[in-house]
Amino acid sequence: MPPTFEANSYAIRRGEVGAAMRKHGGGAMLLPAADEKARNADSEYIFRQDSDFAWITGFDEPDGAALLFADPEAGRPTFVMFVRPKDREREIWTGYRAGTEGAVSVYHADAAHPVGELESKLTEYLARGGPLWYRLGFSQAWDERVVRVLSQLRAKARSGVRAPDPVRDPGTVLHELRLVKTAEEIGKLRRAAEITAEAHMAAMRDGRPGAREYQVQSEIEYAFRRRGGSGPGYGTIVAGGANAVVLHYRAGNAELKDGELCLVDAGCEYELYTADVTRTFPVSGEFSNAQRKVYDLVLEAELAGIGAVKPGATIDGIHDIVVRRLTQGMIDLGLLSGAVEERIADASYKKYYMHRTSHWLGMDVHDVGTYYEDGKSRALVPGMVLTVEPGLYVAPDDDQAPVELRGMGVRIEDDVLVTESGSDVLTASVPKSPQEVEVCCVR
Repeated sequence: MPPTFEANSYAIRRGEVGAAMRKHGGGAMLLPAADEKARNADSEYIFRQDSDFAWITGFDEPDGAALLFADPEAGRPTFVMFVRPKDREREIWTGYRAGTEGAVSVYHADAAHPVGELESKLTEYLARGGPLWYRLGFSQAWDERVVRVLSQLRAKARSGVRAPDPVRDPGTVLHELRLVKTAEEIGKLRRAAEITAEAHMAAMRDGRPGAREYQVQSEIEYAFRRRGGSGPGYGTIVAGGANAVVLHYRAGNAELKDGELCLVDAGCEYELYTADVTRTFPVSGEFSNAQRKVYDLVLEAELAGIGAVKPGATIDGIHDIVVRRLTQGMIDLGLLSGAVEERIADASYKKYYMHRTSHWLGMDVHDVGTYYEDGKSRALVPGMVLTVEPGLYVAPDDDQAPVELRGMGVRIEDDVLVTESGSDVLTASVPKSPQEVEVCCVR
């Protein structure tokens, strides 16, 4: 089980999910666990539990499912788990299994069954109708399994069996609950941010001329593991020089060169919660005049975006503030011409700033929760966590850009908690002023 497993926390969550389901007709929610994925002939990728399943159960084994009922009835459990059975021989090779006994005694399931009995048991548990909360499209194998169960139940209609109807997306209730973090969840995000700060400072220290991108990546991910994180919460980006203009570039074997910038986008995952931080630093240890102008522009836009985070604000509103700052800066740098309003209206700024400013953050780096309500950007409330990450990217072959800016990519990103009075930058300890960055680059 996770090192800080608290059964009561998960019971509270299940109670909240059940209450939310009852507002939408009740029913049963089926949440599959993640499967192990083969990497090659006799090896699997490192296992990472499905976030929804983990949020409900705290269970960290593959190949199972949870079934949660919103309307407890006599003789029917509220929380059912399907897990791998105990198997002494397999446990010698792959480690401890909780089994059905542990699912009940440790994880507080009301009932537990071997995963091999899942379909037959589902036809029993779901034979009373009502909504089925299951994410269609989650996986083909699971979709086929659920369809088989529904087909079997529908075929028994003349005997009084009622198949579940309708099938609803569990995210309607579950993801809205996950969007607003509890104090416990915020604590894990803070810890992830603390570890990430050390990793980014290690990158600045070791990202010297002649180093390879993968070497900087190794220092970052070593820091994640050394401090108790499970590793990166997403693919670590270490992009030297013109590689920084590729938004989802991954660390490769390119050599960091004197006079260029290095962009690092990396976040530690701690107990399934991830930070998401980007910093850009000069490989030489000092920004050139042109680099400093671009960096200052992006930093100014980021600080303006962070300053706008508060209850009642919207992600669209924060993005608009950032776009206006960046667009004016692009004009000042000679990347664009004309008036700010014109360049925003015709979206020509997107040539150099093509992504959004913010996304939700939590168990997933692009965390769950809708961004719009009734067609409008939703208002922020305390407990939400989002990123603020403006950037400016000039392609190396952009012959319309000033020569000194070509091939330059700068992004600065922090993780921000919405509080009752405004905001709290969880990643504030990661250096980002140009002076602090240059100090960190001293070798």
